[in-house]
Amino acid sequence: MLNTSTRRLLAGLGVVGALVATTAIPASAAPADVEINLYFPDVTVAADTAGKVESPVMSASEPVVLREATMRYDFSDLAGKVNVTEDDDFGYCTKPEPGVLLCTDPFEIGLDEWGLAGLFQVVIAATDGTDDATGKLKVTFSAAGVDPLTWESTVRVGEGVDLAGATDTVKVSARPGEALSLPLTVRNPGTTTVKGSTALFDVDYELRADEKYSNCTYEGDELRFCHFDQELAPGTTYRASVDFVLGKDTYAPGDVYTYTNWMTSAEYEDFAAYLESRGISPGKPGTGPELTLAVDDRARAPQADTDPDNNWSSYEVAVTGTNGTDLAAIGDKLTGAAGDKVTATVGFRNNGPATLNHIRSDSPVTHLRVGVPQGTTVIGAPEWCVPIKGEEFGEPGEAGGSNYHCYASTLSIAGEEETYEFTLRVDKVVANAKGPVEVNVPCQCDGGFYDDLKPANDTAAILVNATGGGGGGGGEDGDGGTLPITGAQTSLIAGVGGLLLAVGVGGFVLARRRRTRFVA
Repeated sequence: MLNTSTRRLLAGLGVVGALVATTAIPASAAPADVEINLYFPDVTVAADTAGKVESPVMSASEPVVLREATMRYDFSDLAGKVNVTEDDDFGYCTKPEPGVLLCTDPFEIGLDEWGLAGLFQVVIAATDGTDDATGKLKVTFSAAGVDPLTWESTVRVGEGVDLAGATDTVKVSARPGEALSLPLTVRNPGTTTVKGSTALFDVDYELRADEKYSNCTYEGDELRFCHFDQELAPGTTYRASVDFVLGKDTYAPGDVYTYTNWMTSAEYEDFAAYLESRGISPGKPGTGPELTLAVDDRARAPQADTDPDNNWSSYEVAVTGTNGTDLAAIGDKLTGAAGDKVTATVGFRNNGPATLNHIRSDSPVTHLRVGVPQGTTVIGAPEWCVPIKGEEFGEPGEAGGSNYHCYASTLSIAGEEETYEFTLRVDKVVANAKGPVEVNVPCQCDGGFYDDLKPANDTAAILVNATGGGGGGGGEDGDGGTLPITGAQTSLIAGVGGLLLAVGVGGFVLARRRRTRFVA
């Protein structure tokens, strides 16, 4: 059976989509109007270290396979200051001239709108004795049938420092709706004073900011960053306390997770440039008091972390009590003459009281099955739905099926619904033709929800050309629902922590390698 579609990467690289440099691929090389997108992050490396492993981030406006791909790194502007060398894990690079590294990929590269990092990895390192240097790195991508695409990044060499998070996972417990505080810990295990730092928060949806501090930024109730100007002395540990409220719609019993990652002020500037290129806001400052640390206005040279592997802290909140969820199927009622095209809007509603959150497992919260009414043919299906062909599944969005399996998104918020549109052609008018719509169906694949509070409303129907008063509807009210549509098409929710992994900020790169076109 089919595992969750690889398009469903809503965390990590799943949020890497349309970037800012684009070029069209000729129709002879790929489908018309496909755009290839390239980004390479700004980088701050520490002097007298082995440097950082970095790679471009690439995406395409629709799935495409590229061949004979090359990435040219021109670091001549950094001559005598920075070296760019091949990462041992790649193995296909040469140096055709001083200050240039040319890397080729002998395999096919599959790109889609979700993005891909980890290709053409290189090591960026300062030369011996270099510090406080700045220059440009010019990155050029080309492939068969593709016009060259160039991106220019800034590389800085800074003083080496070491930031470290808590060594053990912090574990607490709380009930839905209860306030709690999580300790924020940073230490300087190195020998050099850290002059300014930023904590990035990767917070689960269920944890909402209580106090909104003036030196932290927020997107709604989601805490994203906290900036500290205080100097951190060598060998010293610093702590603060961050206030949250566990949402009343938190599923219970269960677990909620949070992570923090520390970076220097210069490394945050690099990451902020990436967010800006994506059109993503780092959040708005809070209006409350400053979070514990005082401001230091002294001038600072760039700094870079010498050991980014120890920057992380993790938190686990055990959710106590009982707080379940009722998912109700949504059907539709249609009317059409022979030859007409009609649209069936089906799906499910989360009646609460709890939100279902599968973002960290990157799996759908539930699975749906949609039957096609007699006398109609599917001529347009959602990309999140695949036709059922015996023991196998067809392609995402494939028309012509008689039964479909649909994958829900990774987050279903209490009080909202998720819907899918099927375009049907009425081939023959059949009175009261019905096609079942079922939620919470079993699946030998990732995710799913099988502890529904009211299984009786897990089934609805698509009803075509009804002769009586019945409707397709769903749930207890029998109608198609009027709540906002928030389904797989729109709820691409991932924190900035996922973006951090995507571009390798802090020395960590999450790679997703695919050598062939996406096949569901």
